[in-house]
Amino acid sequence: MAKLKANRTSWDLTLLFKSENDTEIQKLRKITEKKTSQFVKKWKNRDDYLKKPKVLLAALSEYEDWRKNFDPKGGEHYYYSLKTSQDQNAPKLKAKYNKSIEFVKKMQNQIQFFELRLAKIDPRQQSQFLNYKPLMPYKHFLERLFLQAKHLLTEPEEKIMNLKSPVAHDNWTKMTSGFLSKEERMILNEKRRKDKKSFSDILGLMGSRNKRVRNSAANAFNDILASHTDTAEHELNAVLQNKKIDDGLRNYERADTDRHISDDVDTDTVDTLVSSVSSHFDVAMHHYKLKAKLLGVKKLEYHERLVEYGKIEAKYSYKDAVSIIESVYKNLDKDFSNLFSDFVNEGRVDVYPRSGKRSGAFTAYTLLSQPTFLLLNWTNMLKDVLTFAHELGHGINFELIRRKQNALNFGTPRSTAEVASTFMEDFVFQELLKRADKETRLALMVNKLDEDVKTIFRQIALYNFETELHKTFRERGYLSKEEIGKTFQKHMDSYMGPYVLQSPGSENWWVHWQHIRFFFYVYSYAGGLLISKTMQAEVKKDSKFIGAVKEFLSVGLSESPKDSFKKLGIDISKKDFWEKGIAEVETLLKETNALAKNLGKI
Repeated sequence: MAKLKANRTSWDLTLLFKSENDTEIQKLRKITEKKTSQFVKKWKNRDDYLKKPKVLLAALSEYEDWRKNFDPKGGEHYYYSLKTSQDQNAPKLKAKYNKSIEFVKKMQNQIQFFELRLAKIDPRQQSQFLNYKPLMPYKHFLERLFLQAKHLLTEPEEKIMNLKSPVAHDNWTKMTSGFLSKEERMILNEKRRKDKKSFSDILGLMGSRNKRVRNSAANAFNDILASHTDTAEHELNAVLQNKKIDDGLRNYERADTDRHISDDVDTDTVDTLVSSVSSHFDVAMHHYKLKAKLLGVKKLEYHERLVEYGKIEAKYSYKDAVSIIESVYKNLDKDFSNLFSDFVNEGRVDVYPRSGKRSGAFTAYTLLSQPTFLLLNWTNMLKDVLTFAHELGHGINFELIRRKQNALNFGTPRSTAEVASTFMEDFVFQELLKRADKETRLALMVNKLDEDVKTIFRQIALYNFETELHKTFRERGYLSKEEIGKTFQKHMDSYMGPYVLQSPGSENWWVHWQHIRFFFYVYSYAGGLLISKTMQAEVKKDSKFIGAVKEFLSVGLSESPKDSFKKLGIDISKKDFWEKGIAEVETLLKETNALAKNLGKI
């Protein structure tokens, strides 16, 4: 394995274009236009590929080549999306990025006929195509399209649906979030003086270790939300109405059916996940009972649930993290450490914060023919190490898929998108635990439980809230802000239990929660982490199981998650599968309780 070059800390975007000279970019644009035009000219005005498997194979092969090398989501669009992430305040970059979006839409509008028409292949002929051996590499791609077919409208109608989406949905949600983002309030600081803070700053300060600061932030936050409840009431009802209309036009039986189809997961499987987690909400309640004791309070205020326990003094340089993660990955599988070294050595990790750079962290990928990049904002904190491991999980997932799949199968369904990331993150977490003293270990374990509870139990409680929200709206036709707030508090209380106060103002936290504006995807966070935990447990029992994990992470979109797991002898539609992952959280909770008692903390 090549020596790790931890001194390479910025993206090398020459991997996409050799220079920032527009000539190279314009050249690719012209080639893309030409290739798109050639495909449209060859296939748009004929229908033999919809009737003859052999002709369809030729058409799909050409379409796959287009998706691999000329899909406009790659190229200049990918390049400028990365460049603007590095500098969000550069007007020239923004202009070029916006132009790239226009180009993407133009090309996609020209070529969208192909998938729409494939989806409409006569159901009597579908089995003929699915059983034609040369089409096997594209079998699940076709299966997904055929499954969507009965919910698709005509080509002109689909264009109308696309055109109405911004005004019937996007503009409403942007309105509320835009109003919130402009808000500022005076907040008490640690010196007991008041500073003016933005809405995003106030959000962060509610997690302050200083109780005066976090309470002041919470009061301001609740005041902001209360001032926008009338607007949010109208906005959310408009969004729910639009969803009801769309579902009616597309003949969806349930409000969450379209999410399950797009995520390539059976509704029965999601229902089993939701019921399994809901029946174990007591795990979250016991965690909050422990945390209240550790923080020396009878009950946690609503906004205090995620206040960091303990003080983690250790600092980790980027170089330290590279060494730790490389060691963990090497123990898991040499292939993982090799892929990791590629990210580090090839300039595919942008490490440090700087003026204008996008906050947070993400993994960026696009075409099968283009590399994956990771963005971090390194501050030498322990959480940076875990964030790095998390994003690397995504990155390694895409690299494994890239090796085995064609361009039409490149990607992950949302239902399992978080498996690789949490799998890698948790193994690095275990390594950090081994290196920590007892006090630090307790802090790590409590804070890890915070994240697990938030990711698993809170997200399923939110899914239950969404389900009731849509059901009640469709029965009544309109929901007041008071009704929405009561329903929201009911479901939050269902998993938090008696050791977290549903404090005054918490009934309005739905106002800023963007998840419920984009419908039913939060189950995937819980599902992904529980799948990951089950796999971790298997690897700990038998290190050879890592081969099965790699196989699963290589599947991409070529099989449904359910079929992928069947090959491993696992049935994710059964309750006992999900309970294995929940049992891992329970084990961590028991160990944390025992350590807290051993240290005399409770």
